[in-house]
Amino acid sequence: MHDLRRQALESGKTVSRKAQSKQSSRASSRANSAANSRAASRTVSRAGSDDEEGGNLSDETSFSVGSIDEMLASEDSEQSQEAWKAELADRIEEILDRKRSSLQGRETALMAYARILTARYSEEEIRGKETELVTSFLKSIKAETSEKETILGMKALAMTLVTSPSDVIFESASPLLKRTISDSASIPTKTAAIHTLGACTFYGGASDDEILNNMTYLLEIVSSDGHFIDAPDEADPVIAALEEWGFLATLIEDLSSESEDAMDTFVDQLASSDPSVQVAAGENIALLYEKSYSPVQEAETFSDSDDDLISDPENTPGVPKLVKRYTAYRRTDQLIHTLNELSSFNSRRLSKKDKKSLHTNFTDILNSIENPTRGPRYQNAISHETGRRYGTRMSVRIHREGVMRIDKWWKLMRLKGLRRILQGGFVTHYEKNGVVFESLP
Repeated sequence: MHDLRRQALESGKTVSRKAQSKQSSRASSRANSAANSRAASRTVSRAGSDDEEGGNLSDETSFSVGSIDEMLASEDSEQSQEAWKAELADRIEEILDRKRSSLQGRETALMAYARILTARYSEEEIRGKETELVTSFLKSIKAETSEKETILGMKALAMTLVTSPSDVIFESASPLLKRTISDSASIPTKTAAIHTLGACTFYGGASDDEILNNMTYLLEIVSSDGHFIDAPDEADPVIAALEEWGFLATLIEDLSSESEDAMDTFVDQLASSDPSVQVAAGENIALLYEKSYSPVQEAETFSDSDDDLISDPENTPGVPKLVKRYTAYRRTDQLIHTLNELSSFNSRRLSKKDKKSLHTNFTDILNSIENPTRGPRYQNAISHETGRRYGTRMSVRIHREGVMRIDKWWKLMRLKGLRRILQGGFVTHYEKNGVVFESLP
């Protein structure tokens, strides 16, 4: 594995082993449409990932790409309540009046709408208008007149669903988003559409079967290294698919039937040349192992010698005994070896930031695989005050009112998914938007 990973890093490609066996079968059917699709969209910038300095997460996010999120964040959010409500009403009117709109006018209106819904909880202001708004957003996405309008339309759609979830929007939005992911010539648009598909599936009224179908679709993007959607060797769509798979997986209680195929794909991606792909795959691996265990129920009895029963080695108060419900991956020993290598991997081709990311994240992931009672950022050091290990050190400060501890991988997946959508408005929505609070209790 070490030699293979070194070869991948030196080659500069993101192709995994599994993808190599799939590429030839898809090449003939997709080559014609792929040839002219990427010339103008090679340069992609991603906003930074979460910064865990001191265990506290920052407000950085990566819902879309390029400068659109930066433009949304740079707008003045210090408007009075009357001013922003009046502006939102005006922008909604402009969005709905497409017949008399121009491209530039639609881009301006969509940007303002997304900015206000991000910074302010606006459920009351959009109530009763959601269906018309979503219809307009879908028209902007379908037309793909400009990359900017298309991505802003997706951003507006996601913000509308987080503000006011729907039981019916999934049926109309999901097929269009999938078509955009497959057919768009723009890599940033494909990437944003994958993230929007995740938000739409989560908050748009998808059934469990529909959630699982979209998770399978996302897994196909990952396992093919983007070839499935005419984005070969493009890291951003693969990262997006990994992230949204993890976000949606938190909705499914029992993943025993899906675990084996998913684990094979994610383990394969640990050999990727892109550290962000590796980390996203690793986090999904940790989530799958976490979900294969659950607390022992009162009616259940196990002997202390039962190998499927585990307890917190530190006997931390409040940490229940867990029982393994199914085997997440049959080659755990090999996986632990790979995770050990990644937690100390070094290469001149990696920046200091990427090295730190690999070491920090894979130390966490390894710790959870070996000790399923431990979540992300578990600190093994002993506190002089309590005599116990520090335990989970990841947290989110909610102004001065409290701290949210992220002590489970499913919580981390939910947090990252919400912050990709909400960006700097996460705290505002967490405090005022019951949908967000219920998503991350």
